[in-house]
Amino acid sequence: MATTQQRIVPRYAHTAGRTSLAYSWDGKYLITVGSNEVIRKFTVASEDEPVTIDDALGRNVAVAASNENFITCSESGTISLFSMATDTLERLLVRCTLSSRDIALSPDGDWVAVASDETIVKVVNVEDNHKILNLRSQPQSVKHVAFHPTGNYLAVSCVDGVIYIYSLSTEEPELVKKVDGIVKAVDAESEVCSKVAWHPDGRAFAAQTPTRDIIVVDRTKWETHKAFASGHAGDITDFAWSPNGAFLASAGTDGKLVIWETEEQTIIVKYDYRHIVSLAWHPKHNAISFTTSRGELYTLPNAVPDDRAFRLKLTTRAAPLLNDSGPSTVLENRGKPPLPRQRAGSVDSLDDILGGGIDDGLDDFIIDDDGAGYLEPNKSGKRGNEHLDPIVHGPKRPAYGMTMWSPEIHEPFQPGSTPWKGKRRYLCLNLIGFVWTVDQDTHHTVTVEFYDRDSYRDFHLPDPYLYDKACLNESGTLFSCQPKDENPAMIFYRPHETWATRVDWRTSLPKGEEIVSIALSESYIVVCTSKGYVRVFTLFGVPFRVYRQKHTPFVACASWRDYIFVMGNGAVGADGKTQLTYSIENVKRDETLQCSDVVALPPDGEAKNVFFSSNGDPVIYDSEGVLLVLVHWRQPGQAKWVPLLDTKTLDRLAGGRKEETYWPVAVAQNKFHCIILKGGEKYPYFPRPLLSEFDFKVPLSTNSTDSTTPTSKTDTLEETYVRESILLALQEDFAAHTTTGAQDRMEMSKCVNAIDKTLLQLLGLECQSEDYGPKALEICGLFRQRRTLELAIKVAVRFNQGVLAEKIGELRDRMEVEE
Repeated sequence: MATTQQRIVPRYAHTAGRTSLAYSWDGKYLITVGSNEVIRKFTVASEDEPVTIDDALGRNVAVAASNENFITCSESGTISLFSMATDTLERLLVRCTLSSRDIALSPDGDWVAVASDETIVKVVNVEDNHKILNLRSQPQSVKHVAFHPTGNYLAVSCVDGVIYIYSLSTEEPELVKKVDGIVKAVDAESEVCSKVAWHPDGRAFAAQTPTRDIIVVDRTKWETHKAFASGHAGDITDFAWSPNGAFLASAGTDGKLVIWETEEQTIIVKYDYRHIVSLAWHPKHNAISFTTSRGELYTLPNAVPDDRAFRLKLTTRAAPLLNDSGPSTVLENRGKPPLPRQRAGSVDSLDDILGGGIDDGLDDFIIDDDGAGYLEPNKSGKRGNEHLDPIVHGPKRPAYGMTMWSPEIHEPFQPGSTPWKGKRRYLCLNLIGFVWTVDQDTHHTVTVEFYDRDSYRDFHLPDPYLYDKACLNESGTLFSCQPKDENPAMIFYRPHETWATRVDWRTSLPKGEEIVSIALSESYIVVCTSKGYVRVFTLFGVPFRVYRQKHTPFVACASWRDYIFVMGNGAVGADGKTQLTYSIENVKRDETLQCSDVVALPPDGEAKNVFFSSNGDPVIYDSEGVLLVLVHWRQPGQAKWVPLLDTKTLDRLAGGRKEETYWPVAVAQNKFHCIILKGGEKYPYFPRPLLSEFDFKVPLSTNSTDSTTPTSKTDTLEETYVRESILLALQEDFAAHTTTGAQDRMEMSKCVNAIDKTLLQLLGLECQSEDYGPKALEICGLFRQRRTLELAIKVAVRFNQGVLAEKIGELRDRMEVEE
């Protein structure tokens, strides 16, 4: 099925990382939580900015909401209750000793269930948090919890792939069923969803299988029934039934948002949206909101196509069970309903048909005699227009949730840093050492460790400023923090050693500026801000230059000696994404070397890291695992990105023997230094990670990762020739713009000799082939040194290629005349 892409405006609710959302039962508010430790409260269909609540006690991972309250859970283990009316923290409901992962609110709003890295699930009373039910049957930590629509049952999904069903209708919770073999075992921090989603009619639940299908399991015999199959090419990250169960929405790592029709389990529409980690249907309208791992919030209006949208107005549909002849709704013993109503209506009552009976006229009445939902929308022309959105005149800002074209931008990142993992994160990782921080609730602590402890001394310091970025080199350590309350953004530099008494310094930025990226070289400190300014300081705090970059918002920056490399978002390309651009400046001479040139990324690719090599050349590592170096960057208009290594073609990955990715650290001594990540990890681990190094290997058309196809000697020599030519070009550029010494000239001489030696070996192989000819003479024309032609003649003679030897002699004579 073809995919659809509605252009919808993202709301940047949080920083990159796990982001979750929940609607209030009446659909008036949308609450989001994320990795920046704030809570956002959006008023649906309002143009106003969301309410920002800073009382979050840690990095929140999940949220649940009623009409009166919303509840959050954080990685610090705290479960907090907030007032929907006042947007303030009312009280802590409970605290887990380990990180909490998920929460669920009972349909009557009286109880909240908490999943955490503990093996015990806590069910806490909202009004009296001294009333706690403990569910103890699971042997491992819990990833998801889900209340049955009646509130009488709770489904608990463990990390080991087992689902536990508890009955809560008695004073002591009772384990009803242990369901195994449905969901797969997943890590607690994985984005892959292993949750249970109860169908609104209460007779079944849905869960993701290891084959990336969504299977339906009945609640009486716990047998599998119908499946929503073949909708995703990647693991499913979240799914949810529509409020009446007529549709199912699912999102996956394949970048697809799929809407299914429940009765036939068919796909009615696919949308192309990437990085979705949490989604929710609007309780009343045809809309779906979802959040991404980039911290963005989207609302997709008219999610269900118009020809089927009328089914959302029908009463609760039946769960898709085999040989089902039962009623469409079987909600027994239901307490307080999730949506407030004027009275508790019976099945198919007038309030149900009118969607709650609030502000709906009789003109919206739909007769559904057979209850199957096949009735077409009323086309008599008598229906009122109260259900339509108001017409917006003029170029006003679009209301929340309206469709609008918006380009996709490259998100900013700080080179060498990682997101939070629990309460820890790396602020900087390179060949000098690493900087990491720990969240201590009231403050942070920062530790700087070095690989060479003979030359440098590790240090540890308390951090009340909450530094979020750092740089480390041979001279010192640079930190930065964002503005908070009335305090502006700030940078802090601490040199490793100095002859003066005062060893470190701080300086603040103008109010209103946030720090996007920082860089540290042997000469300067660079700060890129949210206002588009590039601010340059000397190592001891003297403001040296300030200018506004042409292309913003910034993405990242790096520096080496007097040079700074700045990446930003440029013009929008044909794919609807902004082009990633870069500029290179020599700040000492106030000279622009490259201005707003484009970073060469693959389709749908991103830059994962940027830094200068030990030889002083800009390097990027992209999301496809390719390492690229910028050649001829000192010559305006001549720079080009050249691949040095494609990590997917490494010999250690040949034949699929290993599954691993690589975290780039540095390029030094003509090697790629990185951290090997295994087991689906995306970021370096704690404690101290181990560094690995790989030789460069230029990806040519003849390279292969197929273990059954051995690489020929010719392929190896051709790759060596191209690689050595790239390295020589970098050395020649360096020598042409810098005063070089004897060691530099010796390295260039070695590189030239390596190129000619490789070409001679290629010539020998060509002379041994049966169809040698022009290619052999062409190889001779690539020699860097004229004296190598004498050796080439000897090679041709050795293999009895007299004609070729004569041709090489003529080539040598012409070169002598030209000189």
